[in-house]
Amino acid sequence: MIRKKRKKRKKKKKAKESSKVEETTSVSNNKDDVEGESVDETEFYAWNELRLHPLLMKSIYRLGFKEPTPIQKACIPAAAHQGKDVLGAAETGSGKTLAFGLPILQRLLEEQDKASNMGDDMGEEAGRFEPKGFLRALIITPTRELAIQVTDHIKEAAHGINIRVVSIVGGMSTEKQERLLKTRPGIIVGTPGRLWELMSGGEKHLVELHSLSFFVLDEADRMIENGHFRELQSIIDMLPMTSGSIGGQSQSSENCETLSNMQIKKRQTFVFSATLALSGDFRKKLKRGSLKSKQSMADGLNSIEMLSERAGMRANAAIIDLTNASILANKLEESFIECREEDKDAYLYYILSVHGQGRTIVFCTSIAALRHTSALLRILGINVWTLHAQMQQRARLKAIDRFRSNEHAILVATDVAARGLDIPGVRTVVHYQLPHSAEVYVHRSGRTARACTDGCSIALISSNDTSKFASLCKSFSKDCLLSLRRKSFQRFPLEESYMSEVMGRLSLARQIDKITRKDSQEKAKKTWFEQNAESIELMVENDDSEEESVNNHKQKRVTSMQLKNLQQELNTQLSRPLQPKSFSHRYLAGAGISPLLQHQFEELTRQKLDHGVNLGDNKRRKMVVIGQDCVEPLQALRSSGQEVRMDVKEMTEKRRDIESLRRKRKEEKKRLHDQRRKQKKRLKEVDE
Repeated sequence: MIRKKRKKRKKKKKAKESSKVEETTSVSNNKDDVEGESVDETEFYAWNELRLHPLLMKSIYRLGFKEPTPIQKACIPAAAHQGKDVLGAAETGSGKTLAFGLPILQRLLEEQDKASNMGDDMGEEAGRFEPKGFLRALIITPTRELAIQVTDHIKEAAHGINIRVVSIVGGMSTEKQERLLKTRPGIIVGTPGRLWELMSGGEKHLVELHSLSFFVLDEADRMIENGHFRELQSIIDMLPMTSGSIGGQSQSSENCETLSNMQIKKRQTFVFSATLALSGDFRKKLKRGSLKSKQSMADGLNSIEMLSERAGMRANAAIIDLTNASILANKLEESFIECREEDKDAYLYYILSVHGQGRTIVFCTSIAALRHTSALLRILGINVWTLHAQMQQRARLKAIDRFRSNEHAILVATDVAARGLDIPGVRTVVHYQLPHSAEVYVHRSGRTARACTDGCSIALISSNDTSKFASLCKSFSKDCLLSLRRKSFQRFPLEESYMSEVMGRLSLARQIDKITRKDSQEKAKKTWFEQNAESIELMVENDDSEEESVNNHKQKRVTSMQLKNLQQELNTQLSRPLQPKSFSHRYLAGAGISPLLQHQFEELTRQKLDHGVNLGDNKRRKMVVIGQDCVEPLQALRSSGQEVRMDVKEMTEKRRDIESLRRKRKEEKKRLHDQRRKQKKRLKEVDE
């Protein structure tokens, strides 16, 4: 019997060894295939220093990441090989997702290898080194879009690896997410609200946190905003303690037979942010390991320091702060356009028409402004996608997907899109309305010039915005985030000769928008009234007299005819190229024909012969500007002859002078009013 058992063990050992050889050869073959398709292995030499698992290197070859970003170079050795907790900060678009994603996958792969190597000697006991069906990593993000994006990035890195990654966010079906959790994924990425909803409901896979090896907070500075993410405190309170004593553990972890005590104690905590301001006292406490336990802390999560302590950040954590003095990307060109508040729409249309190359994001502060702006642009034949907080999750994801799929797409968004979204190829960011804080401005502008690429931001500044902009700049320097007072902004180059036609088109679009909005409001009001009447089974009678009905019908016909005429006139203008004020239809070559002008005329003639001119087509055409080449804003900014720059201090003083002048005029007016009133009173007394 003993000999038979030994023979069986030997057979099993040989079978496992042969399967291992097959796996390694298949991995190497796949690696060769990837290298053969893309580039030579020497181009990925910088990754070798990080000593990542072969399967992860295979994913990196496939994704084409030739070298790690600075935040990845700093975080991966500390997190993956030294087992440290990490407090990390770097500018937006710097690759923070893989900075914590790769160490998680590295450790899980190492555990898989260890379990397979020790399987022969230890049998079932080897399962302790690779616990299956447990939650191993919990990643929390502030927004749904960021959670889905992080999930996609980690899935890409884990391609071909037996590790399930699932996103749990609001706006999706709870039943569907419960079904996903029944598959017992190893990595979960979620938002605080939906995670706590399922946890408090007793979702077994989320409540069993004794097996958790990684707890990650991404965009932590957003998590600590006042009034936000109270559920995060409840989630953190459910985490088992990371102290050495087992007495601090929850009951579930005491009864756990699957994991060793060492694994429980070695849970790693990663806190990442775009900004990191830590006090010297906190750094000292972190170094000597005298952080308070989370039970003794009754305060809320009002700082990254407090958040790190409550999350169980261990002593000797790696603090990696790669934010530079300006936080904004080095290759970001900042510019501005001074205009009246009512002219912002015209300048936005000019930018998108004349310089509408590459992906563009237009940021609005309010949803009302977003709806107004997007409606006007659609009437003007510019196809835009919108993104704001009141949209359903499915509609949000659809807008983001459509924006990603078109290299010249335009997204009009609120500050929901200001953080976390990593969309490659965003060339321009337009601040239609200035944000309320300097931090939001940084994150808005961070949607472009990502991952060492260049980009351009344009701020539309009206006279009402100058003081707000100056206060934003002051808050930058106060918070040591960004010293904009030392940095000047270049004035965006405009060709004023085109503005008269731009204004004409916009005037027609506004009239059309006013009529259509009024009509839709009346229909919505009528529909609401009829629906409520039906719900309580009331018959709605029309109390209008015959004369009133006739007048209403006539008014509708007049409005409909007016709308039709306006749309026809606008379509006629949109079918023509944008022309400068000095352009003559009778003498096209009056000022001579440049090569660009000749090429444009040839292109227009070819289009007319091939396709004809369809005036009723509202789809966005390729914009042609007579005498001017359509280039992206960054190129226009760099190639502009004279660089007129704006000094924020000068703007503030100018605004202060205007305000003092207005105040003096108001006081003078009040004084004259009081003087007249006194004179009238005296005359009245004399008459009496």
